[in-house]
Parts: sequence; C-alpha cells; structure tokens
Amino acid sequence: MVDDAHSIGVLGADGAGTASHFGMTDKVLLTMGTFSKSFASIGGFVAGPEPILHYLRHHARALIFSASMPPASVATVLAALEVMEREPERREALWRNTRETRAGLVAMGFDVGRSETPVIPVVIGEMLETFAFWKALFEAGVFTNPVTPPAVPPGECRLRVSLMATHTPAHVERILDGFDRARRKLARGASHAPAAVLAAATP
Repeated sequence: MVDDAHSIGVLGADGAGTASHFGMTDKVLLTMGTFSKSFASIGGFVAGPEPILHYLRHHARALIFSASMPPASVATVLAALEVMEREPERREALWRNTRETRAGLVAMGFDVGRSETPVIPVVIGEMLETFAFWKALFEAGVFTNPVTPPAVPPGECRLRVSLMATHTPAHVERILDGFDRARRKLARGASHAPAAVLAAATP
C-alpha cells in the first residue's frame, strides 16, 4: 500500500503518483490519498481490488455509517483531474517553484530533511521555538503550517511550506525573504533562539 497524499497530481510524468514515478504501478496493490491537497477539495480515496475495497467499506471504523461526499466536492475533484491532464505546464511550474524554494532555504542553512515534494518541511526543534518562528514568518507575510508531536517526534517540530503552481517568482522571493527576516529577528531578539535558527542565521 502506498500513501500518496503528497504525490497524486505531483509525482510521475503525468502526475499519477509515487508508483508511477518509480515505474512500479504493477507492484502496488492499494493506493491511498487525499482530496485536500492537489485536488483542492475534501475527503480522500483508496484505490485497489474490489474485494479489498468492499471489506474496508464494512470494517474500517472511519467509513462505517459515514455519508457520501457532497456532490460539489466530487465535482471539484473531477475538474481538478481534468486540469491535471490538460495542463501539464502547471505541474512543471510547481516543480520549478519547489526547486527554487528548497534551494533557497538550504542556502540559508535551514534543515529541510530529505524532502522531495512541493511540501517542504523546515525543522526548527522545540514546540515553543517553532511557534515563535511561525509567528515571525506570519508577521513577515508568509503563512506556513506548524507540525508538532505526536505528528513528529519531540524536539523535531517543523514548519511546512506548501508550494503551488500559481506561485510566481515574486512569491518565491517573498517566501525566502520572509524566512531570512524571521531567522534574523529571532536570532537578534532571543538568547534562547533555537539552534536551527542560529545556525541558519550564521553567514
């Protein structure tokens, strides 16, 4: 089974996901994903053999007695699929934005782990330090999502930068400038600035 939450519409020559990217489509039995990222909707999906899907419908706790998706949300997903198929240039723009943002963050000394998708994690460390950095970024005009335990191990809190195909070069520049301003602000104003920020703020 492959969790393709960050991959559908992004990875693979046609955006078909992780298995397509690695040329292993015939090796994957179940593909699970969400409609809340590339598809700009709500809900999610599991694709695979009918007997397994039938079993999940009747035994997966989250699905038992659940209602079907709203028609408008389903229509959004179908429309997004059509856009992905008709306009591959959007995916190319997304990857260009991702490469430039990731390279800029690494050049400033931030730890982005081994990220390889347009959702880039910036590891900060402790929870309070992470929220302080999140606030400084927000004040600089950059919105990120803080990720804290139990979603990540203690001491490994991070900020999630999510790129879009519609971001322009000016947007990417603004993101990187926001990170630069935030790290310098925290490095100047706090004796307890996170090590990740101090390291990133070192010329």
